Formats: sequence, C-alpha cells, structure tokens
Amino acid sequence: MYSFGTDEYIGHAVKLCSQSMLRAAYTVLHCTADAEDAAQEAFVRLMTRQPSLRDDEHMKAWLLRVTINIARNMHRAQARAGQPIDEQIPCPPGEDGELLELVLSLPEKYSTAIHLYYYEGYSINEIADILMIPPATAGTRLARGRKMLKEMLEGESKP
Repeated sequence: MYSFGTDEYIGHAVKLCSQSMLRAAYTVLHCTADAEDAAQEAFVRLMTRQPSLRDDEHMKAWLLRVTINIARNMHRAQARAGQPIDEQIPCPPGEDGELLELVLSLPEKYSTAIHLYYYEGYSINEIADILMIPPATAGTRLARGRKMLKEMLEGESKP
C-alpha cells in the first residue's frame, strides 16, 4: 500500500476515484466546472485531514461521500446567492446522452441514488453508508427514482 501523504498515494487516489467523484458531483451540480471544483476540494480534504482508511474501497466511498457533500453545499450556496442554476443539463463527454439527461433531471436525492447504484455499482447498503442515510431510505430513493424514470420514458414514447 502507499504511504499516506506521498505523491504516489494521492496519484493512486486520483486514478482510482476521480472519474466516479466527477460523475457524482455532476449529478448534483449539473455543471462540469463546478463538479471539477467539488472533486478537487475533496482531494484537498483527503490530504489535509488524512482520514484512517482501511483499503481502496473505503477510500473511494469516503471520497464519494465528501464530494457529494461538497457538491450539495455548493448547490445550496449558489441558490442562496441567487445565482441562476442552469436548467439545461448538458451531458459530459462519453456518456449516454438521453438516459443520463433524464437521470440528472430527477430531484437530487433520487438522481444521486440512481447514479451510485447503476453507474458506480454500489449496493443499497453501500449507498446508505455513502449518503449517511438508513438502508431503507436508500432503497426507497432508488425505487422512487426508478418509478419517476419509468414515467418519464413512458411519457416520451406516447404519441
């Protein structure tokens, strides 16, 4: 394993987690530049706080939790400052446009649960740990998000 605080450790964390962190922040912020800022701030917190992390999966879960919390705080700050929040949701490069756009148009608590489950491959219990909510709540958010997506997709297919 890498020694904490070394360039190799941080490089390993960036390589392992940065894409997942960017996608998670993007589900909250809907802006690539803001998502990059949130991920960068999470890496700064990793370096400054030096949390005790058991393994790579624990590090990834910790970084995702921190990134999502930072993104939520940024979103709230933008709303309080009266900054317009872009309602047009562009797709990040390389993603499936239509479906991702629908996922991102869901309320944040549902889009985050769906993103972590389908795009990152986390179980309901792992999602609950990352979001610091009970597993039943994570399952409910996932089910409600799926239902909303299904209704949106059915609405598009009707003439």
